Amino acid sequence: MDWSLTLARTGVQHPGKHLLNIFNINYNYSKMNIALIGYGKMGKAIHEIAKQRGHEAVLIIDADNLHDLTAENISKADVAIEFTSPHTALANVLFCLQHQTPVVCGSTGWLEKLDEAKHVAAQNKTGLIVASNFSVGVNIFFEVNKRLAQLMSQQDSYDVTLKEIHHTAKKDAPSGTAITLAEQVLDAVERKTKWVNDAAVNSAELSIISERIDPAPGTHHVKYSSAVDDIEIIHTAHNRSGFALGAVLAGEFLIGKSGFFGMKEVLNL
Repeated sequence: MDWSLTLARTGVQHPGKHLLNIFNINYNYSKMNIALIGYGKMGKAIHEIAKQRGHEAVLIIDADNLHDLTAENISKADVAIEFTSPHTALANVLFCLQHQTPVVCGSTGWLEKLDEAKHVAAQNKTGLIVASNFSVGVNIFFEVNKRLAQLMSQQDSYDVTLKEIHHTAKKDAPSGTAITLAEQVLDAVERKTKWVNDAAVNSAELSIISERIDPAPGTHHVKYSSAVDDIEIIHTAHNRSGFALGAVLAGEFLIGKSGFFGMKEVLNL
């Protein structure tokens, strides 16, 4: 989803009411105090969108000030937005939840431990949103992918493959978004039994090919191929603004709520 192009065409200077109306999103929200845990490229993009929407970052945690992630400091935040790494995400999420600070987590590569985080959120009656991708466009793409997989489930003459392309700094492969897409295909297409992050060696495997190329915020392909034709859906991100807006929307949604949610609930899909 090319947010910069959309904004230029509408004359809107930041993701405000007009842009959110395009996607039928409720834009009524109050000022939030945000803890940003992780201040790389995504953290900075989220900070910029948050400021444009009237929010304040009361705590910013990065590699050089981990000691500032304390009970006293996190208590100043209405919500934490966590984008770090597969190795640190769970500890960060659990810390926030244990101190009853709702968390929006966009880190990938740790979801085998998601049930633990859900349990701690329930114990502390605190809200948690975890998503492989916060972009509005990608979440619409997920819904398109599910429907296409249902339509192709009985079309045995088509093989299906996935490809994802990201920048070289991305630490996990395949991407969390690609895994979500693959699992949606596996749910519908019974002739595929598992995904592999390589070329498939038999017809039951769903191949995900990962490429790391700079600069590339993220491109995902789902392709159904037969002897007579191909059917392909593609999502290409042009910058991080769409992801950042989605993360801030998730934080706005989470205020006053407890339990586990996904972007489908945030975006009313």
